[in-house]
Amino acid sequence: MSTTTEGVDLVGEEVVGNLARAALFAALTGVFAYVSFQLPVTSVPFTLQVLGVFLAGVFLGPVWGAASMAIYVAAGAVGAPVFAGGGAGLGSLFGPWGGYLWSYPFAAGVVGLGVHGAGELVDPGDASLARLVGAMAAATLVVYAFGTAGYALVNDVSLATAVLVAAVPFVPAEAIKAAAAVAVVRSDAVVAR
Repeated sequence: MSTTTEGVDLVGEEVVGNLARAALFAALTGVFAYVSFQLPVTSVPFTLQVLGVFLAGVFLGPVWGAASMAIYVAAGAVGAPVFAGGGAGLGSLFGPWGGYLWSYPFAAGVVGLGVHGAGELVDPGDASLARLVGAMAAATLVVYAFGTAGYALVNDVSLATAVLVAAVPFVPAEAIKAAAAVAVVRSDAVVAR
């Protein structure tokens, strides 16, 4: 029996590299989920996961940033303890905070699109501060839209109540995470030069 590989298209190095980077940012987001604690004003846990979402979009762009967060969500769905406080499983995705998790691929895509546009990836260090902050602000709106809608649905509360409980207390923290992401991008730009 002979085997030939002439008609087989192998996966290119670029795809393999992008997949490896996507997996790395998914793992980083899982690590950030372990920074988790309860604020006294809400039942939604505070985590650094959104920082991982921001960084994935900034460094990987819209397609691979979204893919990275899809890998993250899929890993948690099948049982890897990568959600807030080591949570995992479908129960997390359909629980009170599941909307936030579902938003991550979309939010990373929004950040990537805001920073890089729809064409070729650019050096994130060359993106203006306004572009970086605007992309992360838009992504935060995506996260809050999914998260508060999911919170309202699961807890059977009004959308206004969900916004007050599951979004408003986190606005200052999101600003800090965005500032941290900008600092990482700017430090990367300084090191690269």
